[in-house]
Parts: sequence; structure tokens; C-alpha cells
Amino acid sequence: QVQLVESGGGLVQAGDSLRLSCVVSGRPFTSYAMGWFRQAPGKESEFVATVTRSGGRTIYADSVKGRFTISRDNAKNTVFLQMNSLKPEDTAVYYCAAQVVGKGYDYWGQGTQVTVSS
Repeated sequence: QVQLVESGGGLVQAGDSLRLSCVVSGRPFTSYAMGWFRQAPGKESEFVATVTRSGGRTIYADSVKGRFTISRDNAKNTVFLQMNSLKPEDTAVYYCAAQVVGKGYDYWGQGTQVTVSS
């Protein structure tokens, strides 16, 4: 069974930074591409960023490009989301997810709340 546990959320002011972490256990971490998604109250879930298994390639949503950085430490089974220059519209529950190559995101964490005040 694969488990994903996020941490690092909190309440910050606009312009501040946060770093989210997601630890994966249960299967070899390098089996998965990793992604971050978010869901704001009353809104659909939104893709934020993804990183390949090796960490060599990343993709970002336009709304976070230049402000957020996804990375992974394969030795620690952990994926990170560094969030800089946070805006109130970044307020959401953030989820990490694991994707087996050629399939969808089959495994999800429980989410961590990020709240950005203006």
C-alpha cells in the first residue's frame, strides 16, 4: 500500500513563502512521477506542478510559474513544493499525488491547508 503524507502548510501573509513536503512510503519512490494539486473552497481541483521520476523535468501551471518550484529527493522519498511570493488566490488545500508512468495519479495524500492573507 502506498502512503503519501504532506506537511508544511500554514497561514501566511501575501508575499511570504512556504515549503510543502510529501513523504511517500510503501513502494519504490522512483517508480512514480510526482505532482502537486490544489483545491480552493467551491472550486475544482487544479494542477499545480509535476516532476519526473528522475527529477530532471518539471511542468508548472501558468498561475504559479516563476513563483513555485517542485523538486524531489529520491534518497528521502520526498517531493517538495517551494512556494514564493504567495498570493491570496493561492489559498487552497494542497495535495501531492503519485503517478505510475503511463497511468493517472493513482495515489494521493490527505492534503495540507495553505492560507494566504492579504
